[in-house]
Amino acid sequence: VWMRVEEGGTLNSPVAKFLSEAELAAIVTATGAEAGDLLYLVADERSVVWHVLGLLRLQLGRPPVNEGGLNFLWVVDFPLFEGVDPETGGPIPAHHPFTMPHPEDIDSLGSLGEAVPGSDVLLAARSQAYDLVLNGWELGSGSVRIHRGDVQQRIFELLGIGPEEQQRKFGFLLDAFRYGAPPHAGFAFGIDRLVALLSGEENIREVIAFPKTQSGLDPLTNAPTEIDQRQLNELGLRLLPKA
Repeated sequence: VWMRVEEGGTLNSPVAKFLSEAELAAIVTATGAEAGDLLYLVADERSVVWHVLGLLRLQLGRPPVNEGGLNFLWVVDFPLFEGVDPETGGPIPAHHPFTMPHPEDIDSLGSLGEAVPGSDVLLAARSQAYDLVLNGWELGSGSVRIHRGDVQQRIFELLGIGPEEQQRKFGFLLDAFRYGAPPHAGFAFGIDRLVALLSGEENIREVIAFPKTQSGLDPLTNAPTEIDQRQLNELGLRLLPKA
């Protein structure tokens, strides 16, 4: 919802007619808005609000990519969990369930067999994930992977994955940890984003050699094309009849 603040502190908005004068005045007071300001209000689940307001902030506040030089920023201490699943009561991984928790937060997650901590504890836990940002664009990201069996089992446990399911789905990983897997981390770098920023382009499609359309079609080669039966047989695949 958008609201424009007029002279005298009145609000011009499509929803103004649904609010009393006292409610409209309270909005102006709570936001500290002044004449000429524009308010954007988002109401939804917390994760949706964060995402939408983040996009708005970038759209409204980010200068053109070719102004102001190159400003780098490391983002660290990402949350380990981004919320709690309302159906299961378990946490939702913010990155993926194989991200190593911050060393100072491992103990707060408890040990194997213990009850799941409260949501305040879970949502306060940090992960060893990191992003490199350039002029507001995520230039690269990565994380330290879990390399301890007890930590990985505890994360699975918090997610509601029991011992039998853990072994059935991730036994290869848990078994490998028993042999002393070394700490390992990764970082994926977006070359196309860097090229776009250096050339002053606002969209990476302008610098990608073979850009795709929104439907995933390659305009240059018209891929993906139909696969003949011989290729399907080699791969052990079959196509369902079109509805």
